[in-house]
Amino acid sequence: MANHAVAQGASQLEQIRRDDMRKLDVHAEPQQLPGETFTDPDGNAYTLADYAGKIVLVNFWATWCAPCREEMPDLDALNADMAGEDFEVVTIASGRNSLSGIRAFFEEEQIETLPILLDPQGQLSRRAGVLGLPVSILMNREGHEIARLQGGAHWNDAPAREIIAAAIAAD
Repeated sequence: MANHAVAQGASQLEQIRRDDMRKLDVHAEPQQLPGETFTDPDGNAYTLADYAGKIVLVNFWATWCAPCREEMPDLDALNADMAGEDFEVVTIASGRNSLSGIRAFFEEEQIETLPILLDPQGQLSRRAGVLGLPVSILMNREGHEIARLQGGAHWNDAPAREIIAAAIAAD
């Protein structure tokens, strides 16, 4: 029964993909994510498992990455409108990104709802199979990867919101 529900959820996500979301690779089975830690600016350590219990869109990005910078306001708007007990956007700066550079970018673009999280050595991103930036991973409530999008996307458009809503409803 559980496998049928997983397959049904994946099938539904596949069927509603359109526009930028056509690039979303929906997995037939949820995939385990690595347990490497990442930190906030105060040095507090987290793992992706810390976000279990809600649908999470994890975005790996960098300040030097033009498509990353372009999609960040959309991710912020999506998080502002949809974040709560069922959903959250988690942005993780991968590789060399100065904290002052991240803060300046967030201020310049008026990014208000996204966390500043750091993977300075790129350990988490490497173990998660992130080969280029940006990469967005959709996690289910159990903390497993259910879909992945390589490259930038319009995350605040209707197709992306439909994907997120379907993931919340299916899980």
